[in-house]
Amino acid sequence: MESCEMSLIKYVLFIFNLIFAISGIAIIVAGALVLSDVGNFKHFVENELLAPPVVLIVVGAIIFIVAFLGCFGAIRESYKLLIGFAVCLLIIFIIELTVGIVAAVYKNDFEDALKKALLKSIEQYSQNNAEKTAWDNAQSKLMCCGVESPNDWQGQQLPYSCCHLNEELHNELSEYCLGVAKGKYLYQNGCYEQLKMKINDNTKILIGVGIGIAFVEVAGIVLACWLAYTVKKENESK
Repeated sequence: MESCEMSLIKYVLFIFNLIFAISGIAIIVAGALVLSDVGNFKHFVENELLAPPVVLIVVGAIIFIVAFLGCFGAIRESYKLLIGFAVCLLIIFIIELTVGIVAAVYKNDFEDALKKALLKSIEQYSQNNAEKTAWDNAQSKLMCCGVESPNDWQGQQLPYSCCHLNEELHNELSEYCLGVAKGKYLYQNGCYEQLKMKINDNTKILIGVGIGIAFVEVAGIVLACWLAYTVKKENESK
């Protein structure tokens, strides 16, 4: 006959895994939203920008699958499945912790790489259509101009994407902006700081989600090990 202790742990773990599966879906959605956001600027440093949200999506998918392993193990009262579930959670936790540490350690290197990529890219604006499209897109969406300021465009014609819209100017906006009204209609902030702020904002989302899931994972490991121990103890007493 099933003990009250094991019955309680079993159903608590089952409910926990349902919540865990839902959190896996939430992680996938969060990663997809961040990926969509930074994807507009992947031209400059593609791998660095896309790696964190891609990792988040993969982890979310793994969590969703592992949650079903935990549910099945809880219902079947299988010692091996429960231990396997606990080990999977531990591996996911270690991966998340490692990614977080690596991201923190290489944060400054990433920012330096971002600035170098922008400076290299801006030099090719006039000769390369891909660079032109990437810069016009970034300057329009981030409302910025140049790497650190509009002065970075010295030696090249100032792009029209450095100008912000004004209803009074309509089609004459670009010429007016680049000509006699630079101070009024020209973006003064550099794209490096704006892009860095956007990446940092998305990073905070990833960190927040990661910390929340880490606590859930630790709770899951404890519950799974507790139920596995209870199952083993009852099997040995039979």
